[in-house]
Amino acid sequence: MKKDLTNSGLDRKNILNNKIAVQEVYEQVGFYGVKFKEKYRFTRQQLAQYFEVDIRTIERIVENNKAELEQSGYEIFSGSQLRLFKEEVSGYITKIKKDQDVSDIHVGDIVKLYEKELEGWAKVPQLSVFTYRAFLNVGMLLTDSEKAQKLRSVILDIAIDVINKKLGGKTKYINQREEEFLPSAIREYNYRKEFTDALNLYIVENKFKYGQLTDKIYKSIFKENAKEYRQILKLNSSENVRSTLYSEVLDLIAGCENGYASYLKNEFEKIGRKLSLPEAHSLFVSFEQITEATLIPLREKARSLMASRDLAFRDALHEKLKEYIDEVSSEDYEKFLGERSLDLEQRLEDNKDVFKRLKDR
Repeated sequence: MKKDLTNSGLDRKNILNNKIAVQEVYEQVGFYGVKFKEKYRFTRQQLAQYFEVDIRTIERIVENNKAELEQSGYEIFSGSQLRLFKEEVSGYITKIKKDQDVSDIHVGDIVKLYEKELEGWAKVPQLSVFTYRAFLNVGMLLTDSEKAQKLRSVILDIAIDVINKKLGGKTKYINQREEEFLPSAIREYNYRKEFTDALNLYIVENKFKYGQLTDKIYKSIFKENAKEYRQILKLNSSENVRSTLYSEVLDLIAGCENGYASYLKNEFEKIGRKLSLPEAHSLFVSFEQITEATLIPLREKARSLMASRDLAFRDALHEKLKEYIDEVSSEDYEKFLGERSLDLEQRLEDNKDVFKRLKDR
């Protein structure tokens, strides 16, 4: 699905929240600034020079998108913070001139510009400063700069490449890289057995009952039946739907399966016979009504996570969940792509003793 960085605030946030991609952009694109308080910093004049636009164009972008740019690191320095920044810039210029060859086009240009700007900072009470993320954010918003257009293309290519490198192209199973997936999958497997046992014990024999009532739970949680979900993620017949679900969704499915199994058992004991499939469907409606208030916050969270993550990580749009799409947090990018994320095979190896104990129970 084509990303539109100039018009979609959501697409911009999803790129900027991906720290791994931002770091890769920095390494490939360059544009080096002064590091101040652990972040590279740039001025409006430097952005104007990089994007080859008038400084008033940068000022207009800031004025029209101030809240967004502040979230990505745009700040106004004044007082002691401005004084410390000036000192850092002055020290940077001295160090570069002493230790490096400033004939490098990028470093040399930055040094010359900083030297020129320092002269004008002597009496200014405040200064607009951009972090690297804010610099990228401006590049995503600029429509009348050829360099900004090229930068957007590079950013999108790198964002896609980062995910593909981490996953080897297997975005279907990115859900399995987080730490909570395996415990959630084990819990859901156990509750799934409780659910299917209840359908067997308390509903008359009908080959459609397992699929239909499973779809009832899926639609209750994320508005799609198994067939619809398969089509969206392009799963083939041999691929298991639950192997692609996030831990939060698996936990909610487990809760619904366990709750409905108990509800079904109570009804069986009350009427003293097995239910027909239409009666079981009717009972599920009653179960939904009773649990509605309890499940609303969990269901809203599950829908938002599924819709948002699948759009960002899998390039998959859940049409029925469009209203729940939100930005993917930097924590989520770290969870699924960072150092703590692992392939399922590695997690299985790390937890083989756990599985052995489960087998021997």
